[in-house]
Amino acid sequence: MKIKVAWIGKTKEPAIQNLADDYLKRISRYADVAGLALKDEAAVLWQARGERHRERHKLVLLDVRGKQLSSEELAEFLAREQRNAVPLLFAIGGADGFGDEARRQAGFILSLGRMTLPHDLARVVLVEQLYRAFTILKNHPYHLGH
Repeated sequence: MKIKVAWIGKTKEPAIQNLADDYLKRISRYADVAGLALKDEAAVLWQARGERHRERHKLVLLDVRGKQLSSEELAEFLAREQRNAVPLLFAIGGADGFGDEARRQAGFILSLGRMTLPHDLARVVLVEQLYRAFTILKNHPYHLGH
């Protein structure tokens, strides 16, 4: 399975980058994963269409108005998408979120909950939950240690 986790803007806090990188490394045991800092929403949409249209990705936007999933439901989502063999692009917007065009092009809109999170923190929560979802699928004890 191929996954990209993209966010808009530069990371200001090295601790956030280090933590996100740690979870991306953990995820790499289960999937081909990459983290990408992008300039703007247009760059996210370009990534979803595929670099030079070689490999389209299913765009999964993070948005407070999206569908809330439990960790187990996120694992089921990843398992379904893995069977479909379509790469995923999870995208975290900037401070203002995503516009209508990105929402129209999204294959799924995911919410991490009703609370507002800074987008850097949302990235850490997302990559931790992706790692947790893979450990659920592989029956790894990580999830049981909540």
